[in-house]
Amino acid sequence: MFQFISCREYLENITAVGPRTVGSPENEILTVNYLLEQIKAIESKSSDAHKISVDIQRPTGSFSIDFLGGFTSYYANITNVVVKLEPRSGAKHAVLSNCHFDSVPNTPGASDDAVSCSVMLEILNTLSKSSDPLQHAVIFLFNGAEENILQASHGFITQHRWAKSIRAFINLEAAGVGGKELVFQTGPENPWLVQAYVFAAKHPFASVVAQEVFQSGIIPADTDFRIYRDFGNIPGIDLAFIENGYIYHTKYDTPDRILTDSIQRAGDNILGMLKYLATSDKLAKSFDYRHGNVVFFDVFGLFVLAYPARVGTIMNYIITAVTVLYLGKKILQPRNRAINYMKELSVAFSFTLLSWFSTLVTVLIVAVFISLIGRSLSWYNHFYVSIFLYGTAAAAKLILVHTLAKKFYYKNRNEQFLGEMFFDVSLLVWSIALVLITQLGLCSAFICAMWVAFPLLTKLLTYREFKQKGATIRFVIIYMLGMFIPYLYIMYLTWTIFELFIPIMGRSGTEIPPDIVLAAFILSSTVILSSYFLNFIYLAKSTKKTLITLTTVFGVTLILVCSGVFFPYSSDSANPKPKRVFLQHVSRRFYGLHGNLVKSDSGIWINGLDYAGISHITPHIPELNDTIKTNCEDKAPLCGFPWILPVHFLLRKNWYLPAAEISPTNPVHFKLLAKEQMPWDSTKLTFEVSGPSHMSLYIRPHEGSTLSSWSLGDGTPVANIGGDYFVFYAHGLQAVAWRFWIELKVVQTFSTDWASTTGAQKGSWGRKKRKKDLNTLLICASSH
Repeated sequence: MFQFISCREYLENITAVGPRTVGSPENEILTVNYLLEQIKAIESKSSDAHKISVDIQRPTGSFSIDFLGGFTSYYANITNVVVKLEPRSGAKHAVLSNCHFDSVPNTPGASDDAVSCSVMLEILNTLSKSSDPLQHAVIFLFNGAEENILQASHGFITQHRWAKSIRAFINLEAAGVGGKELVFQTGPENPWLVQAYVFAAKHPFASVVAQEVFQSGIIPADTDFRIYRDFGNIPGIDLAFIENGYIYHTKYDTPDRILTDSIQRAGDNILGMLKYLATSDKLAKSFDYRHGNVVFFDVFGLFVLAYPARVGTIMNYIITAVTVLYLGKKILQPRNRAINYMKELSVAFSFTLLSWFSTLVTVLIVAVFISLIGRSLSWYNHFYVSIFLYGTAAAAKLILVHTLAKKFYYKNRNEQFLGEMFFDVSLLVWSIALVLITQLGLCSAFICAMWVAFPLLTKLLTYREFKQKGATIRFVIIYMLGMFIPYLYIMYLTWTIFELFIPIMGRSGTEIPPDIVLAAFILSSTVILSSYFLNFIYLAKSTKKTLITLTTVFGVTLILVCSGVFFPYSSDSANPKPKRVFLQHVSRRFYGLHGNLVKSDSGIWINGLDYAGISHITPHIPELNDTIKTNCEDKAPLCGFPWILPVHFLLRKNWYLPAAEISPTNPVHFKLLAKEQMPWDSTKLTFEVSGPSHMSLYIRPHEGSTLSSWSLGDGTPVANIGGDYFVFYAHGLQAVAWRFWIELKVVQTFSTDWASTTGAQKGSWGRKKRKKDLNTLLICASSH
């Protein structure tokens, strides 16, 4: 049985080390030593039925990834702590459990990801004490370089001797602090893994909707799941805490904010999964069960429904066919009645589309206005504000359009006829959506199926009551009961999405207007939830009071938002919602083609991580104003600033405050070691770089040249958004100098004098040739 008490102790001790960045003693020595001590203590108390092996891996490697527009990663001497629990007689196959013990700077990283490593330690302790032998091995990977964009997991799965035995994995992550852990990715394919979760998890919380949203790239994040899937070709399950993402990656991510219930839930679920997989016959033949995707979703956290996607497709088309029969019966009437029905259905469909379009325009106008006057994110600390502002506007506009249609176009028409007509319109719209989403192969089509099947069944059950005069109340009661399950589920799913997305809007960059995103989401939710209630507008005697109430709430909220009453952030110690501002003290040197220093400066480089930039800070610090906004060095890659990751397209508003020059204790040394003319008419350049544990390298070939190959990744250069090449480098406590080469080809004759540029705290290299040799190469090397 999983014991949260020991897990809490592990968590307290790991976070007591402080921030654990790659290359720091806290990460490479203190945390590693603590993990080894605990593993040794667990091994001393383990049952004779098991054998525990421990390995410290310090891999070096390189890979390219299409995350954040595409970049390449190089790592050297980073740290993995790997533990294998297996039967005394050994095991040929294994299941992997993965966490990471490193953190971003300035945070104890309790939820991301110390709590997962603590849970894994306790699971190792629990399994090792059991007298029941396992059929397969369980490998626990405590990886020490996930925050460096998945480096340690790549080093393990591509280089460790135990990696080839792994047949499935469970990845433990966080996008928030505590709460339920959401299964938001599975596969690739392998529906048996989802069935294993359904069977083994005591407290299920899973959604294929979350999987398809995450894998669409809308959320600017990634996990080790990608590495095991893409580089190991291993199926797995990705779990993450999603509650209270406001303090994710901040100093507030402390152990006391993670509730005991969250730890117990995660422990019970993951222990159950690992025990099930380690004793499953399917694990040894996991590749034999790779046949299609699976539809899965939990029902209010009570249990999970899961079935093969192909079964879902059949169900979707059966539901569509029943809908066609229902609507077709009305069309297959005498000619005049059928034509009249088709005409009325078309008009009602047009009014519905008009109501949606006009509502969209209205709500977006409000969102754009709020953004332009500098009041965006007013709901960040007050969630209800977004509902009162955009939800009421959307609902009022929808009701208004249909009220006007009823009053002027449908004047003196039969109310029951109108109510049935607009019900049919909603049914038709959802049926079309069901077919389209099913055709796209999305498992999320089950939502559309739910929104066709339940309303249609309800309508058929209430058909007689609907036709009888004086039976309105009975009809409404039966109708509401029939719609209860789909409405409750949509509200449950909507709340989960809100809980995940709203905190992300506080760290999504300066180029994505959060009010427009949230307004669009609330509008979509309003349209979905109102779709089968539009007919009540035509059944109701009057909507005047409803419109007045909604309009009043909207007007009052709009006035309060415009006046600045709702401050977006909170410093409440119990429930902080901080503003994120990223500061770097940098020194920059720009060199010419012949190594001459062209320009140098030093300053504090400031990036606000949300749409508001630093507008809430400037009134308190006069030095921070528009006069220090950064100017892009057009001829330098990524504007000549030391980006840690290639997120320049998300953070275009930044500031540069002049400051005293800094002298790094471990400065960058960048050298050209060799230049060779290759037989296939290209130039090969070999470089050597040494410096601190974190560096970034940007490369931009001169116009007329192309970067054809290099010694990084799989040998094929990967350009990011904008066409430059970005390499992220990290090393552990010690590493030899980094050597790499690149090959460039001239694709046209071109000649010009052009200074090369380098970014923060570094040296650079640049040369100019003509004709079939290298033209000009711009390189920035930056340290962090």
